[in-house]
Amino acid sequence: NIPKTHALDAACVGAFGKLHDWTVPTLTIKAMGRGSYQRTRLTKYGFPRGFLMRQKQVHGFQTGDMVRAIVPTGKKAGTHTGRVAIRKTGSFNIQAEYGAVQGISHKYCTFIQRSDGYGYYVTLFSNLTGEAGRAVA
Repeated sequence: NIPKTHALDAACVGAFGKLHDWTVPTLTIKAMGRGSYQRTRLTKYGFPRGFLMRQKQVHGFQTGDMVRAIVPTGKKAGTHTGRVAIRKTGSFNIQAEYGAVQGISHKYCTFIQRSDGYGYYVTLFSNLTGEAGRAVA
């Protein structure tokens, strides 16, 4: 009983006898974009709705970078790894595998990978339920 996923569908094309080790995690890549050149968001009628920052980078970080933040104290203490969303103030949001962590200072962040316009996720498989598994950032 093999779950229905793109990776396993590609492995099962053509004639084959047996599929070994199909429960290994697979890398899922999603196009996320590199940002918008337009600095003003518009309503459907063409009126200005919101403004974006002039700079795409804050303290060397850009939205989409993969970072590891080691926060020593406070409510958000711990290690958070994931995709960063920047703010002009230097207080960032990190989209980790367990959800978003808001308000992490740039001082605690270190680069893992610069933004290249793609989101990378490891998709785990659950052998017990026969389902496709869930994506983990």
